Amino acid sequence: MLLDHLELGDNTKVMISLAIILFSAFLFTRITKKLKLPNVTAYLLTGVVIGPHLLGLIPSSVISGLDFVTDVALAFIAFGVGRYFHWETIQKSGREVLVITLLESLTAAAVVTLVMYCLFRLPLSFSLLLGAIGSATAPASTIMTIRQYGAKGHFVDTVLQVVALDDAVALIAFSVAAAVTQTLNDGQPGINFSVLLVPILTNFLAVAGGFAFGFVLHLLITERRTSDNSLMIAISTILIMAGICSAFDISPLLSCMALGCAFVNFSKNEDLFDLVGNFSPPILTIFFVLSGMRLDLPSLATAGIIGLAYFFVRILGKYLGATLGASLCKSEPAIRSFLGLALIPQAGVSIGLAALSQRMLPGDTGTLLSTIILSSAVLYEMVGPASAKAALILSHCIEGEGSPSCQRDRATKVTPIR
Repeated sequence: MLLDHLELGDNTKVMISLAIILFSAFLFTRITKKLKLPNVTAYLLTGVVIGPHLLGLIPSSVISGLDFVTDVALAFIAFGVGRYFHWETIQKSGREVLVITLLESLTAAAVVTLVMYCLFRLPLSFSLLLGAIGSATAPASTIMTIRQYGAKGHFVDTVLQVVALDDAVALIAFSVAAAVTQTLNDGQPGINFSVLLVPILTNFLAVAGGFAFGFVLHLLITERRTSDNSLMIAISTILIMAGICSAFDISPLLSCMALGCAFVNFSKNEDLFDLVGNFSPPILTIFFVLSGMRLDLPSLATAGIIGLAYFFVRILGKYLGATLGASLCKSEPAIRSFLGLALIPQAGVSIGLAALSQRMLPGDTGTLLSTIILSSAVLYEMVGPASAKAALILSHCIEGEGSPSCQRDRATKVTPIR
């Protein structure tokens, strides 16, 4: 590592590393802009190039020391998603979103599990855990792509609600798979319901806490507050919520989404989301660059054909499930045809679940599962933004591409990122 060879203090290394990360990400966006690719793709490629397996510009100690950025970034992303869960919107499209989410998540999980168990003859515990993890979708890159292009409309609202609820389904599916895995490992008949219920209960409590914090935030932020003070209170609340989740080793996605949902419904104030959105881009940029750095290039060879199969089979499961769900709900044609393209990214929650799975599975099997998830996650995050952009273009939800279905709900303001 370049900075490791210089006699610099730890604080100096961190500051210089952050400068390298942000400026390199900016330079890569100049390239991807020429290729008409989303900014998220540039950030991930930046991480791969300046990461430990290529240029090695950032010390490994700094990379590991920035792990907390993942939870912070996910917390900001989830809070922003909460603004789209107006009670009126949920009443109108709640059934549609729930059916689509269940089918796209569980179809992906079922397809991955069957392929791993029946085709590759891998252990049932491995197949179940990998399938459950495969049901998760990372909202970050899809949301960043939507923000970058200022996309809006019913299609966009549906995408945002589906990717927000997706992780709740994935966590429940993983809890079931973990209970079955522990039972298989113990060699005892019956399912261990304590393993099944504890993650569900903790996440339910986290969601309840998010709603409570959202109500408190509504009381604290009044019309008399200045923008600066409102921003400070909001960031403090989001970080407290993320810190509580971190203390109990659970994802901040659901709780911070509930925080944003409660705030927007109690206060009817969406200006705060724009303030937080203008504050968060550097944090999100660092998060995506770090994701690119974590791609273990040598491990791609280890995953081999199994990892390649997982990569494509999960995409197929997501697309088929989304199309089936939208067809059953008689959704508009754009949702039936293109929603699956916006559900490809996978990171964040899936990486955390992979770490849990590695502890449940024996030796090489656990390492294989972790390798598949870590390597494919970055590849998904590279392909995902381009696929999400394609979905937005094909559904005419990008400004200037308007069709009637995406000219609705113009009240929602989305600030493009340049």
